[in-house]
Amino acid sequence: MNIKRLSSLITLCIALGLCAGEADSQQRLPTLSKKELRQIGSLIYRNECGGKAENLVAWNEGEEFPSLGIGHFIWYPTGKEGPFQETFPALLEYYQSKGVKLPAWVDKLPNQDPPWSNRHEFIHDATSERVGELRQFLIDTIPLQTSFLVNRFQISLDNLLEHSPKELHDHIKTQFYRVANSPMGMYALIDYVNFKGEGTNPSERYMEEGWGLLQVLEEMDGTETGAPAVNQFVEAAGKVLARRVENSPTERNEKRWLPGWKNRLSTYNSKTTNGSRNIY
Repeated sequence: MNIKRLSSLITLCIALGLCAGEADSQQRLPTLSKKELRQIGSLIYRNECGGKAENLVAWNEGEEFPSLGIGHFIWYPTGKEGPFQETFPALLEYYQSKGVKLPAWVDKLPNQDPPWSNRHEFIHDATSERVGELRQFLIDTIPLQTSFLVNRFQISLDNLLEHSPKELHDHIKTQFYRVANSPMGMYALIDYVNFKGEGTNPSERYMEEGWGLLQVLEEMDGTETGAPAVNQFVEAAGKVLARRVENSPTERNEKRWLPGWKNRLSTYNSKTTNGSRNIY
């Protein structure tokens, strides 16, 4: 083999190797720095609680459950179930798995159910010492709550694939990773899973149509990363949430929430959030 041809083959092999490496890198989640994790936690705290400590322990009007922590994790009262996934007990288990001591009164709760059976009882207790203790505990453990949200997200792809037809797996993975490997993409995905779930829970449906991450990824197409991927994610999520409102029971009056939901989506592709430039 002459030297010129050998050189061409070597160049081709290097090029193919680089392409393969680039493709492989697009099928992995990027590693987040501590600074990026803090920013994600801060943004979610702002989205759910307005960045205000008093909103870390809340029971919103019209809802059947209190919402706690930076992710407004759902905590159903004893004997009550709803269409939305309960997440606060899982957070308590996460704390315990990390060796974090819970407030004594929380640790003693039977079955880790909340001590309030309805919103009236919660409001009556809102200024009590135990609620203040819980709020301070949540303030002190914001980094762990962020870690919990990230861990929940990291296993989401397996759940999406498990609950979708095999012929859609390549499409779902392509959309998932193209968003994840784009600026603001990890924040968008982590926040949306916390915000509206994975879309795999059969009870989280109106007219047999879900509104979680799975449904958003199904709505997307294309392969390009960067701003186009995140912009398309925002557009698809807007369509999915508008469809949820259209399908929702009239008595829930969910259209009142849609403007706020869309404002939240807009933070995914914004270079600035309240004047502070994002770092990724």
